[in-house]
Amino acid sequence: MTGDLAAGKAPLVVAHGGPGCTHDYVDSFKELAATGRPVIHYDQLGNGKSSHLPERGADFWTIDLFLAELDTLLGHLGIAGRYHFLGQSWGGILGSEHAVRRPAGLVSLVLANSLPSLPLWIAEANRLRTELPAEVQATLLRHEAAGTTGDPAYLAAMRVFYDRHVCRVVPWPPEVARTFQAVDDDPTVYRTMNGPTEFHVIGSLKDWSIIDRLARITVPTLVISGRYDEATPAVIQPFLDHIPDVRWTLFEESSHMPHVEEKDLCLSTVEAFLAQHD
Repeated sequence: MTGDLAAGKAPLVVAHGGPGCTHDYVDSFKELAATGRPVIHYDQLGNGKSSHLPERGADFWTIDLFLAELDTLLGHLGIAGRYHFLGQSWGGILGSEHAVRRPAGLVSLVLANSLPSLPLWIAEANRLRTELPAEVQATLLRHEAAGTTGDPAYLAAMRVFYDRHVCRVVPWPPEVARTFQAVDDDPTVYRTMNGPTEFHVIGSLKDWSIIDRLARITVPTLVISGRYDEATPAVIQPFLDHIPDVRWTLFEESSHMPHVEEKDLCLSTVEAFLAQHD
């Protein structure tokens, strides 16, 4: 946690992506504590500095597990009565699933580079793949068919997609590199729930969708995304169509990480939204 829970502003809880990443790459949001707002980061179960359970199977790694973990965190910190929630990528899946339950203390919701449907995400990822160089596409397809997605040639081709649509700051900043290294060190959660890459989604979440429940989100919601984001406008459109109180900010120089790629503008945009609803 950064800041003081006794401060007047409602705290912001930040959920990282993946599923299976760590808080490192979204650490920049802690700078909002300079405005007097407490900011809470945590590594979700199975990730980073939290307990690792590589022996657990797909029946253990569920959305309900991470929702229960979030409830435990809110209760432990004594903030369940008043808090903002920001979920980045998979963290936004967690946030939308949390918000449709209408928790009494949720003040507002930020869905950062997130998605309301894995089938929609997969369709757009496949479209973005068609824009890659032909030899990169061929390498990806060949290794996916053979099940050799750990091959160095596949990883190099994967990185072409990532440098276009995940983080356009090259080389990756240390906090981003740390997160991806942590996934490599223990890919249990990521590979079980998602799959081997951002665009080859074959894990247990592959059929997930919340589109038909989005209208149940009653708190003010900010959707943010990048011009080059894998969370394309087509991906996020259901948020805009179905959440009653929603607004959208597009960051023109960013892909999947505006909080890294256009940090100052992203943080000021988020804080302005939160301040409206304290």
